[in-house]
Amino acid sequence: MYFAWTIKHKPKSLSEIVGNKESVQKFVDWVKSWEKGIPKKRAAFLYGPPGVGKTVTVETLANDFRMELVEKNASDYRTEDAINRFAGLSSQYSSLFGGKRIVLLDELDGLTGTSDKGGVKATIDIAKKAQCPLVLIANNAYDPRFSNLRNYCLLIEFKKPPAGEVMKHLKRICASESIQADEDALKFVAQRSEGDVRSAVNDLQALSQGKKRLTYEDVSWLGYRDRQDTIFNVLRMILYGRTCVSAKQAADMADVDVDMLFEWIYENVPEHLTDPHDLAKAMDALSKADVYRGRIRSAHDWSLTRYVIDFMTAGVAMARQNTKAHGWIPFKFPARIQMLSRSKAERATQLNIGHKIKRKCHISAYRASKEILPYLKIIFKNNVDMAVGIAKWLDLDPEMIEYMTENKEKTEAIVKQLSK
Repeated sequence: MYFAWTIKHKPKSLSEIVGNKESVQKFVDWVKSWEKGIPKKRAAFLYGPPGVGKTVTVETLANDFRMELVEKNASDYRTEDAINRFAGLSSQYSSLFGGKRIVLLDELDGLTGTSDKGGVKATIDIAKKAQCPLVLIANNAYDPRFSNLRNYCLLIEFKKPPAGEVMKHLKRICASESIQADEDALKFVAQRSEGDVRSAVNDLQALSQGKKRLTYEDVSWLGYRDRQDTIFNVLRMILYGRTCVSAKQAADMADVDVDMLFEWIYENVPEHLTDPHDLAKAMDALSKADVYRGRIRSAHDWSLTRYVIDFMTAGVAMARQNTKAHGWIPFKFPARIQMLSRSKAERATQLNIGHKIKRKCHISAYRASKEILPYLKIIFKNNVDMAVGIAKWLDLDPEMIEYMTENKEKTEAIVKQLSK
């Protein structure tokens, strides 16, 4: 059975938290201050962008300090009565077994807006008189609705950790999963996550499917797709949608164009619709959507786009009749997009080498890449000494040499001799 790596490799101790060391220490000091008596600020307000470790910091602290953690999403308790029933009672009484307790209200952002029915007011009242540590979490602590609440809270900001810290975390996961990952591959994934650790781990798991070695080529095409948080939710709404309307609405949420969304659905349908009859219906719907895509390209009639969306969303969603859930199944990036990205990079490298040959042999770069390059590749794969001389004569960079050898060890040997 598949397990999401964000859960499987979730930090279990404060020492495993990625980045934000000062913020974590500030939070630890505040919790410890309760041992000396009730502090002036009875609530801590942890805030910052998604995926930077706010919630897991509270969870690991409770684990390290052997505290009972009472945790709920505030967005599920919007009314004053609901907040008081949960957080109010929890913050007034000790643990069932007499131990220490910490109360967490996560996703406080969900209390704001027109749907809030006294939830913020109730949270303020609880923060004033809590008898145990009360922790509030939100993405933005400076929402105008939190202006009064902030007065009763210790504000602790969590920032996006640097790519180096994220990369170390990815290395630990690779070691645990017995995956040999190139340094530049992990660096690229970490940088693309933009400080969102959860997103980086999701990316790593998706890119490592069925692999024991992860190279830069395996991840470099990542730049050709949008952030996965949105697209994964969209796919879930389509592949597991119960109504045509909800499946079609998912397409409006996607941050990718119609053609790219088609590729995502096409790639993932076989894994998520395991019943043969369901799969046949879904692929039939996708084939009809593809027919309309062809008509759009040939006739430039963009009004047909609505039929493409109908078939690839509602058509696929309604195909699910007999497929049963079999645990968590990861979504995969479109293999065809990955292949096109790689071939594009490969053609660019071929042309760059062609230009190097052109300057020496006075033929076109295109002709050089087609007629001479294949023979040079044979030499680079079989004769390192001769390859060194050619690489020096053509002034090839390490990337070009690796393309010619298709072997990292031989590339390093050639580059090493060139540097002497």
